[in-house]
Amino acid sequence: MLGAGVFVVFAPAASAAGGVGLLVALALAGFIAFCNATSSARLAARYPESGGTYVYGRERLHPFAGFVAGWGFVVGKTASCAAMALTIGAYLWPGRARLVAVLAVVAVTAVNLRGIGKTATATRVLVAVVLTVLAAVAVTGAPHVAADRLTGPADIGTRGVLTAAGLLFFAFAGYARIATLGEEVRDPERTIPRAVPLALGAVLAIYLTLAVVALGVLGTDRLAAAPAPLVEVVTAAGRPGLAWLVRLGAAVAVTGVLLSLVAGVGRTTLAMARRRDLPGALAAVHPRHRVPHRAELAVAAVVIVVVSLADVRGAIGFSSCTVLVYYAITNAAALTLGRDRRLLAALGLVGCLVLAVSLPLPSVLAGFGVLALGALWYAVRR
Repeated sequence: MLGAGVFVVFAPAASAAGGVGLLVALALAGFIAFCNATSSARLAARYPESGGTYVYGRERLHPFAGFVAGWGFVVGKTASCAAMALTIGAYLWPGRARLVAVLAVVAVTAVNLRGIGKTATATRVLVAVVLTVLAAVAVTGAPHVAADRLTGPADIGTRGVLTAAGLLFFAFAGYARIATLGEEVRDPERTIPRAVPLALGAVLAIYLTLAVVALGVLGTDRLAAAPAPLVEVVTAAGRPGLAWLVRLGAAVAVTGVLLSLVAGVGRTTLAMARRRDLPGALAAVHPRHRVPHRAELAVAAVVIVVVSLADVRGAIGFSSCTVLVYYAITNAAALTLGRDRRLLAALGLVGCLVLAVSLPLPSVLAGFGVLALGALWYAVRR
């Protein structure tokens, strides 16, 4: 969860919701993420296999629901990869952000094709780097927070808060990974229900702290216009010498997330190709490195196209729209499991759909348009 979102998403969210509205939207996005994670955990306990909601939708609702979930995940997370790559470019070399983004995609794809995975030790190191950078930003900016900058335009309204919450949802992506680890942790019935709220609570506290610091130092207008918000914070706080640390930390953190996400999208593509929900040629597995090389190359090619044509805010909006639909199906599937935590599943279902349609109109049209194209492919294939 501590990946690209925390380094870039505050800017478009501030543009949509203003000052106080940004903080309300952040809390709302965190609550919807908690509902989704709870539903994912319940379903993962029942179906401990890879594929996530692609499997849950097929088993609990209908094969078409599973397909829409899988298709939404693949296209949404592909856009997430593009947003992450563009974030690396925005922090490392703002003047050549697209070029850096393309090189980052090529590099992580080459690593993945060699079958090199991100270990638990590497993950701990990445988290330590991220927390160090975020702590430096918070400590540097906190003395310069001005209360009058925390307020934004008074006429934003509910729609602006919902739009910002939909964009901020992008920053929480990753919590479902906890819910799907039932086969790999000790005492999963006890561990996973504790891990989900603890992880989300910790991340929400970090995000709220950084949101207050960023707003209080920069103000709504300057934050909304910032391509690299956390660099702007330390610069405005009179410590431009820390900018290199923030830039490097962001690049390291986001590259680590991009590495695992490209691999994850490739494996979901593999699962769908094996069931012929995507072209069967994508189901090939490399005989030596045991990775779905065709699927990962296809994902990388699409990410490079998106990076070349879209900006980071458009990629975030599109990704949030399709992934929110994915989790709406997750909650719908969880409603069929019984009365336990049905209220959270219902709130998650409604919340996901409301946030999806509240995103900027181009993101909504693009997201639902691509989902419709997937549905057309499903109908033609059958």
